[in-house]
Amino acid sequence: MLHDVDESLRAVIARDALNGTGAELSFDAPTKDWAATVDLYLYDIREDLDRRHVAYERVLNDEGRTVGRRPPPRRFGLSYLVTAWTQRPEDEHQLLSRMLTCFLRYEALPQDVLQGALKDQALPVLVKIALPPAEDRSISDLWTALGGELKPSLDLIITAPFDPGRDETAGPPVLEQPRVVLPGAGEDAGRARPRRGGGRRGRAAAEAPAKPPAEAPPVEEDTVQAGADSQPGRILRVRPLRRPQRE
Repeated sequence: MLHDVDESLRAVIARDALNGTGAELSFDAPTKDWAATVDLYLYDIREDLDRRHVAYERVLNDEGRTVGRRPPPRRFGLSYLVTAWTQRPEDEHQLLSRMLTCFLRYEALPQDVLQGALKDQALPVLVKIALPPAEDRSISDLWTALGGELKPSLDLIITAPFDPGRDETAGPPVLEQPRVVLPGAGEDAGRARPRRGGGRRGRAAAEAPAKPPAEAPPVEEDTVQAGADSQPGRILRVRPLRRPQRE
């Protein structure tokens, strides 16, 4: 994916920044031997944790059924040190001005300059140019590590999506409704209630204490599996509802 980002930057810079200048574009470490060169040196790669998503995405087949799941792309910030190398400081400043103007036009790289796998990504390739450096970064320390003297530069950050490439196969679809069978259900249920009449016999029957209903046989825990034998579905565990005893 890194080379796709480099080639996408090469395309947009050649079209919008270096067109007609005769300057070359390089991605090597800076050196004093260059002449008429704009350099993009990739010096830092780190994940943008503020843009990380954890919800998996569904993978659908031609019939619209879910056949798998995959984690969303992870986005990484690629930091480039942008410098210009000529025989005169005025020409270097002009090239840097062109680079700054080029990337200030875009919040994200245009779709027509994206190369390779970046074309198939739904997420945009974000662009940030000349922002204040983070507290843990120092441009002067970077120049010291490169062994050169400090010179004007731009800090270009490209946030690009990277596909983790981890797909998980989904289980077979459930083609039947779940069937739940409770042992002993329906037995001794719906006992007839005595009718209340208007005479003495009816009043006596109403005033007589009601007999407690016969307890139904206890229902034990059961396990039921949905689907067919060739394509089993989910396993359901049925537990009895135990009511609290009255004192």
